[in-house]
Amino acid sequence: MTKPGSNPEDHPAGKAAPDVAWHSLTGTEVARRLRTDPERGLYQREAEARLKVHGPNALRHRHGRSAWLIFLVQFHSLMVGLLVVAALLAFVTGENLEGAAILVVIVLNALFGFLTEWKAESALAALHKQIVPVAHVVRSGEERQIEAEGLVPGDIVILAAGCCVPADGRILEAARLQTDEAALTGESTTVSKQIEPVDDADAMPADRTCMAFLGTTATEGRGRMIVTATGSATQMGHIGALIEEGQSDETPLERKLTQLGHTLIWIVLTLCGVIVLCGWLRGNPFWQMLEVGISLAIAAVPEGLPAVATMTLAIGMQRMARRNALVRRLPAVETLGSTTVICSDKTGTLTRNEMTVSAYHLGDRLIEVTGSGYTATGAFLEGRRHLDAGADSVLTTALRIGALCGDATLDEVDGETVVLGDPTEGALIVAAAKAGLSHEQLEHLYPRLGEVPFTSETKRMTTIHRTPERKCVAYIKGAPSVLLDSSRHQLTPEGVFPLIPENRQKLQAANEELAGRALRVLALAYKELGADWRDEHLEGDLVFVGLVGMIDPLREEAKAAIATCKQAGIRTIMITGDQLATAREIARQLGLDRDPEGHLTRAAHGKELKNLDADGWRRLAGEASVFARVSPEHKLRIVEALQAQGEIVAMTGDGVNDAPALQKADIGVAMGIKGTEVAKEASDMIILDDNFASIVAAVDQGRIIYSNIIRFIHYLFSCNLAEILVVFLALLLGWPLPLAALQILWLNMITDVFPALALAVEPSSPDTMRRPPRNPREPLVSLPFLGLIAWQGAILAGMTLIAFRLAMAWHGTEGAGLDRAVTVAFMTMALAQVFHAFNARSRVRSAFDRQFFSNGWLWTAVVVCLFLQLAAVQLPFLRMVLRTAPLSPGDWALVFGCSLAPVLLVELTKLARPIGSFAHQPGRPSGKA
Repeated sequence: MTKPGSNPEDHPAGKAAPDVAWHSLTGTEVARRLRTDPERGLYQREAEARLKVHGPNALRHRHGRSAWLIFLVQFHSLMVGLLVVAALLAFVTGENLEGAAILVVIVLNALFGFLTEWKAESALAALHKQIVPVAHVVRSGEERQIEAEGLVPGDIVILAAGCCVPADGRILEAARLQTDEAALTGESTTVSKQIEPVDDADAMPADRTCMAFLGTTATEGRGRMIVTATGSATQMGHIGALIEEGQSDETPLERKLTQLGHTLIWIVLTLCGVIVLCGWLRGNPFWQMLEVGISLAIAAVPEGLPAVATMTLAIGMQRMARRNALVRRLPAVETLGSTTVICSDKTGTLTRNEMTVSAYHLGDRLIEVTGSGYTATGAFLEGRRHLDAGADSVLTTALRIGALCGDATLDEVDGETVVLGDPTEGALIVAAAKAGLSHEQLEHLYPRLGEVPFTSETKRMTTIHRTPERKCVAYIKGAPSVLLDSSRHQLTPEGVFPLIPENRQKLQAANEELAGRALRVLALAYKELGADWRDEHLEGDLVFVGLVGMIDPLREEAKAAIATCKQAGIRTIMITGDQLATAREIARQLGLDRDPEGHLTRAAHGKELKNLDADGWRRLAGEASVFARVSPEHKLRIVEALQAQGEIVAMTGDGVNDAPALQKADIGVAMGIKGTEVAKEASDMIILDDNFASIVAAVDQGRIIYSNIIRFIHYLFSCNLAEILVVFLALLLGWPLPLAALQILWLNMITDVFPALALAVEPSSPDTMRRPPRNPREPLVSLPFLGLIAWQGAILAGMTLIAFRLAMAWHGTEGAGLDRAVTVAFMTMALAQVFHAFNARSRVRSAFDRQFFSNGWLWTAVVVCLFLQLAAVQLPFLRMVLRTAPLSPGDWALVFGCSLAPVLLVELTKLARPIGSFAHQPGRPSGKA
């Protein structure tokens, strides 16, 4: 099995040989060969030394485009080809300076495109680095979480349901551990893991049941493994699989923009061809008209639109990340703005996930527990009487079951007690500590022999322990209804007695009473076992001990976030595993119990969901705002029912079984703190702080991003249309050309670029979350929006032509006088476009509202454009290249008057028309119930 020299002992730092059949060796032998302690793991210094030998635990992944490639791609386009033709025409006709200027334009245009795409590429790369896989390891005898890239052969890794296996390893412990190996073997069924070696040294990976492999996921149970291979030495590395978190596919919005750009190219080329023909028939030189036509075509086609959209999406994703919402896939940003329903978990998302035991119900007694959080300070009160918990046998038993039946532990971090594991289990440990029952001492006195992990199907967890009397006992915690059904006896201060129907009804009533206080209620029970406990039935004939009620305080910001959703036309549905009474009370506190019109909404119990047909699911999903006692499978059906009604659904989840619902939802939202790696892999977005308010903030940002892209289109298309109309109408009227070819290219580079990019980062407007969701199926450029672009482009062109006509009347239509008139038209068009950026900020709000100065980038763009336009008529070199002339104060007054007029006209239309009458307003998706 091991060739000479392949033993790690023959290599520095325990270097693992790739041809060792680790699956055929015992766990003890694997640990010996890899020189590690199965209990304490590697020492940190040894792990660092091995990392230098083996390198990072990472597979090769596809890198983004290099800077040179992005720059060279800018020259591979139809627009660059047209510019080259224009430059050649200039050189052929003897206009060498103009030809050289056009070549400079080619380089500058490529530079602008490069900077835009490089910014987008860099932003996406930065987001990719924020998604770091982690591993739960034991080093120097302590459990810790590290980046998966830091794993080395010999590390001891803890596996739990929901985690992604971070490397190849030999299983050392397995408690009902199952893994999904479809990514490696293609088998769709899960594989049960064992600790016994496999006899066949040449067994295929699918048959190595004592091994876990990189890229697979633990779906159930828990276990430990010793890392045998990392990075390219793993099975996944051998087959050359590439694991990449980010997606580089073009988004639907980018595809729409690309298709729009291609359509515009042919429309513009046709129009420019007509303009060239009309100008030539009017007596203008053909070569001059061809050059002007090419310049118009270049200026009118928004070639950089997809790149700007990508940049806007990427920058928006970075903004979301700063607000604790990490978007994993670009299309999710677009969908966020269309979200109509958010289905949210309760625990940790709408609440603080700081469970605190507040009451025990034992028989006929109600015992209140004081104190909050994870500090072991508090008292036990029965009425007003303080109890000595250690002297109360039933209470002590309940505390012991709660503390031992779980996998959580307490730790000190920066002087504060934190829970490692499930907060509910942590709260039970803290409650026991308040009675003086140390978790460590209990584990020593009652060592665990085995366990049956919690599942959503059984709704219970069982652990088996040896008592100080050397007997075996099973401790069980779980859903009250489940444990009551499984119990035949009840523990009382006088001993164990049969659980009669009358007492069973009292316990059910007590359960409802605790749940009505918005407490999460668990039942506690035990069962005495024989020596051969593995052969016994652990799920029946239990002794019922009592109920424990826990409170998880609401997040202060959750209620405000839900109110914001109502204003934004977004429906919030709370999905919880809690009991119906608890869920109803929490919904009432959050304001979820009423719809926007104030009518009471429905709360549904998981039992109502059984045997529902498709119509029943759709009807219930449309009526209920709370779903209690539901399983992960129910989540999937809820998503499907909502989508069948045309809703755009965001669904939160954190467990392995939530993955199907997360994948089915339009936006799958995984929890960053309590979420499993499987849930995160299936999601479109990860909420880093598990906070519902962060989801709402992400929706807000998604709307802002889409609005900014629409602002960009609004501005760019109306300005480009204005340039075409100015030249075309001047030719129809028999006037001289109001704009020269290089002046058109200058407008394309300066006044088109800087304000448009500034609009792409416009901050949120006050009404962003007061509008209904956008319909994702509506066209990018609707007819009302197209009409808006048309009449505003016509105003820009009309004011430019008015300025040009007045300037010709003042200065003449030939020689230097015409040069001044053309300069007036050029400056009017340029400044009108700059000021038009304020019109494009909103189609319904005044440009002079409280947000007038909110976009610093826009004001910077305005200043830069004004400075460059002034330079165009004052600097001799630019005057020579652009063929401009100095302007008099009267000319400047005409320029500013005509360039500001479109802003005033648009403002008047906003005042005269009802909000939204001409605007491209988003609507709810069609087909909605």
